Amino acid sequence: MATAIPLFASFKYADSLTVVGISFCTALVCEAISWILIYRTSSYKSLKYSIDKASKKLETMKTDNPSSKLNIKKSKTKKIDRVETSLKESSRDLSLFKFKSGAVVALVLFVVFGLLNSLFEGKVVAKLPFHPITIVRKMSHRGLKGEDSTDCSMAFLYLL
Repeated sequence: MATAIPLFASFKYADSLTVVGISFCTALVCEAISWILIYRTSSYKSLKYSIDKASKKLETMKTDNPSSKLNIKKSKTKKIDRVETSLKESSRDLSLFKFKSGAVVALVLFVVFGLLNSLFEGKVVAKLPFHPITIVRKMSHRGLKGEDSTDCSMAFLYLL
């Protein structure tokens, strides 16, 4: 009597599809984390609104016809400087806000890569349809035994 082999395990591209599927799911999780930590918050929305408002105001101030009077020109220059400063501060705050979420996303990606690396260590997960150049070969053949340069490791497939 033949032993039962799981259908997915006997599939030729099982490892490749597993890596691609986990990569896709990881991308979805990272986007969800970004949405939860950044895009749905009122702080982000207010910062984004203030940046848009300041950008439009700055654009209209710079496109207005230059006046001939020196006093008006100096006051307009001061107003433009204030708006530019406000825009820079808001942009800096927004970048810092996004950086915090980026750290969490990087941690998730690092953990998933470590998990996949332990699951597929030394295992060929795909065959490349070409012989890669030397620098790419070192990445695509990372952690694999043998000399077949068309063998592809999990790390390279995950990177793609």
